[in-house]
Amino acid sequence: MEKKCVGIDVGGTSVKLGMFEMDGTLLEKWEIPTRKEENGRHILSDAASSIREKISEKGLSISDLAGAGLGLPGPVMPDGSVEVCVNLGWKNMNPQKELSGLLDGLTVKTGNDANVAALGEMWQGGGKGYSDLVMITLGTGVGGGVILDKKIVPGRHGTGGEIGHIRIREEEKEFCNCGGRGCVEQVASATGIAREARRAMERSDAPSEMRKFGKDITAKDVLDCAKAGDEMACEVMETVSYYLGWMLSILAMTVDPEVFVIGGGVSKAGTFLTDMIEKYYDKFTPLSEKKAKLTLATLGNDAGIYGAARLILD
Repeated sequence: MEKKCVGIDVGGTSVKLGMFEMDGTLLEKWEIPTRKEENGRHILSDAASSIREKISEKGLSISDLAGAGLGLPGPVMPDGSVEVCVNLGWKNMNPQKELSGLLDGLTVKTGNDANVAALGEMWQGGGKGYSDLVMITLGTGVGGGVILDKKIVPGRHGTGGEIGHIRIREEEKEFCNCGGRGCVEQVASATGIAREARRAMERSDAPSEMRKFGKDITAKDVLDCAKAGDEMACEVMETVSYYLGWMLSILAMTVDPEVFVIGGGVSKAGTFLTDMIEKYYDKFTPLSEKKAKLTLATLGNDAGIYGAARLILD
C-alpha cells in the first residue's frame, strides 16, 4: 500500500488538517480548535492526537505515513525552529522536532503558512503546471510566498516572501503592525482597503454609495460599490491597484516568476481586481513583454494543507 501524507495548517483559531495520497489526491480534511492557553503548549499535542485518531479510523498506523507537513504563522528557520509565532503564543521553539517526537519520529517538515499556501497552489491549484511562481494573499493582512524550481524560498532568516511589508508609500504616517510605515499591507489588505475608503470619504463631500456603510465599511463593500461603478469606490481601488501593480513590478524584476497567483479573501473580486492590478503592473514593467502573468488562486482555505503535505515530497 502506498504511503499517505498529512498536511497541517496551524491558524490562530483552528488547526486544519488533511490526509493525502502522494499524488496530491485529498482523502479527507478536518479541523480542530487552536488551544492558545498556556502559550499554545497544547497545539501540537492536540494535532498529534487528532492525526492518530484519524489514521486509526482508517485502519492505518504511523508507519503508513510518509510524513507530515506543518504550516505556521510566522518566520520559520531552515531547521524548522521559530523565534516567535505571535498569534500562537510560541517563542524560541522547534515545532518540527516536537511534532516528530509526538508522532514516533515521523518525518515532519515545516514552513511559513503563506509560503506553504503558495506551494499548495503550485501543486494542485491556480499555479499548477508552473515551477516558478509568487503568490500574494490579500486577506486581513498581505502575505506572500516565493516558489522557484518547485521549492519554497524562505530566505536566510525566514522572511523570504514577506511581501506585505515591502515599503511602497513614503507619505504614510500611520504605523503598520510590523512597526514600519507605508507597507503594502496598509494599502492592499482587506483592512487597508477599508481604511482607504474611510480616508476617501473623509477627504471629500462627494456622494458615494460607500457612505451608507460608514466607519464599518469592509473591503467587500468597497469592491461591490466599485463594480457597480461608484466613482469614489473606483478611485479607492485604483489606488490599491496602483500600489499592488508597483509591488508586482518589483518582484518581477527581482524574481521573474512564470506567474503571480493572487489569493486571499479580497481575490474573490476575481478578474475585476486582477485586470486593474495588471494595468499598473504592465505600466511599471515596460522592459519586456515577456513577463509573469496574473492568475487567481483556486484552493481557497485548503491551500495550506495542500502545501504542507507537498513539503513531504521534497
